[in-house]
Amino acid sequence: MRAPSERFDPKAPTLDQLLIFLSVVETGSFSAAARRLGRAVSVVSYGIANLEDQLGLELFDRRTTKSPQLTDAGRAVLAEARTISRGVGDLLAKARGLMSGLEAEVALVVDVMLPTAKLVGVLDEFQNVFPTVSLRLHAEALGAATKLVLEKTADIGITGPVHVCAELLETRQIGAVKLVPVAAPSHPLAQARDVLPPGAARDHVQLVLTDRSELTKDKEFGVISPRTWRLADLGAKHALLLAGVGWGSMPEAMVHDDLAAGRLVRLNLDAWEHVAYPLQAIHRTDMAPGPAARWLIDRFKDALAPG
Repeated sequence: MRAPSERFDPKAPTLDQLLIFLSVVETGSFSAAARRLGRAVSVVSYGIANLEDQLGLELFDRRTTKSPQLTDAGRAVLAEARTISRGVGDLLAKARGLMSGLEAEVALVVDVMLPTAKLVGVLDEFQNVFPTVSLRLHAEALGAATKLVLEKTADIGITGPVHVCAELLETRQIGAVKLVPVAAPSHPLAQARDVLPPGAARDHVQLVLTDRSELTKDKEFGVISPRTWRLADLGAKHALLLAGVGWGSMPEAMVHDDLAAGRLVRLNLDAWEHVAYPLQAIHRTDMAPGPAARWLIDRFKDALAPG
């Protein structure tokens, strides 16, 4: 090795040299690395010597131990070598996927009504099944989700009811989300023990999720009170409900813990006994989804199946 004071510019190692280096580290000896790689021990030894020469570093201590032990420099280099090796492996896997027709990336938009647990479960499985496919995720309400698919910002969408641009979209019904009317315990509607009489909810402010797009701007879902506060964010609606500002419907899964803890009360509204928000998978008719996108649609359908 060169003296520390000697000026030296390291040379880039080859991938083969890094593979040999990692094999020696993982197997614990030059001979074991040679067996793993199917090469002669002399080739492994020569590869390590060349790597050390190009980097200007002694990577293994061969003098004080019977088997090669990493030096401080070797341990420092090890993490970078592993990063490069993983990067090359990922590149090759992506290339194989692209050759077989697999997408490099899927852009997905989901309706905010989709239960978070369902979304996380599907995407966690997606990562394992398609490790080389990148994902871009958007969450929007009502027509804003459809708009992203129409504009080609998203490849596929899991959206609520769509009644526009039917000729541009392929749709597939995949399930529904049960909605429940709720209010804070302090709200007047929450005080009733029996089923509320027809029209009772009309006398109180209803918190309503509104569309941020122009597609379904004037269409309403489940609005029964003339007194409304319109919100573009489901999280804000949830917070206002907890604060007792008004009443409104929410996905049952999203308020399950609030109902169990008494932070919210389910209202006895007869008209809301069987209200559900339908969900469907959509994509443009001129943009057929690839294998990964089709898998996502199928898995969301499975996840939303009753029971």
